[in-house]
Amino acid sequence: MKNKIKPLAGYVLVEPAAREQKTPSGIVLPDIAEEKPQEGKILACGDDLIEEGKTIKCPVKVGDKVIYKKWGGNEIKVEGKELLLLKFEDIMALVSS
Repeated sequence: MKNKIKPLAGYVLVEPAAREQKTPSGIVLPDIAEEKPQEGKILACGDDLIEEGKTIKCPVKVGDKVIYKKWGGNEIKVEGKELLLLKFEDIMALVSS
């Protein structure tokens, strides 16, 4: 799947983290009641972005876990999986293991 999608300059491909299906007290949540995750794993990185003569390097690498803006990115479906195409600027933090 990784080879099928190559983000363009300034974008990354992210696999959102799995959504919680239960609350800590054990209540099962339907999909419509859940907030979308804001954490995911980088699957592919686009080339560095050149804007107004300045080069903006990709701030992450494949395999990094990141936190991104709540409403950032565009959802796409590839082989039945929901993925996100995010701009570099929508990535807010790296998550360490």
